[in-house]
Amino acid sequence: MAPAFAQKNQVTSELGLGLGGINYKGEIAPKYRFGNNQPAVMVFYRRDISAPVTLRASALLGGIGGTDNYFDLPLNQFRQARMRGTLLEVAAGLEYNFLDYYDLRRRKRWTPYYFLNVAGFYASTNTESSVQASIAEGSVANLVAGNNAMLSIAVPTGVGIKYALSHHWNLGLEIGARFIFTDLLDNLGDATPLPLANPHDNDWYFYNGISISYTFYKIPCPKVYRSKPSPLE
Repeated sequence: MAPAFAQKNQVTSELGLGLGGINYKGEIAPKYRFGNNQPAVMVFYRRDISAPVTLRASALLGGIGGTDNYFDLPLNQFRQARMRGTLLEVAAGLEYNFLDYYDLRRRKRWTPYYFLNVAGFYASTNTESSVQASIAEGSVANLVAGNNAMLSIAVPTGVGIKYALSHHWNLGLEIGARFIFTDLLDNLGDATPLPLANPHDNDWYFYNGISISYTFYKIPCPKVYRSKPSPLE
């Protein structure tokens, strides 16, 4: 039986561009809803360190948002809040290919993959409610009104699939979740009155999109063929 991954005699790297959407999950959107996707763009770089394992780095920029009106839960209908903002993420980590993608003997090259990254992100968000509440005798204000700009850490993980269109060009599809260590992405956290938010559940965001990338190949020259070997070789 042939080995699942052939011995590598080349080094490959990829540079690519992805288009898709950022999706938020939190108090205002307690469930993943595809319609919450806000336009996003990703640039990424991959470099293989073995046949199945690839180093990857990426930058992601896009909008982020959610609306209580899309959910029929009593709290969402009472709060009537809407969150909008912008998010920038820079990430690096590992990717595991389940098939030998760069085995050029394969007639059709494709593979599913899993990735795990560590990321830093910057988010600027604004949250407002259409419901008016009395704050003092004779005066009213929005039930929820807040804005925030933050730097924090996320752990992106997910799956994807890539397909070789040619020797150099690749088409990809990816979906990934980002666990973050804060509940303030939607401005509904510890400082919010308890009836309006859950302070014990951190927010999440997701990215799903398609990509196109270009592969660079490098074949190391065996020492025996080098024009001027050193005395130690």
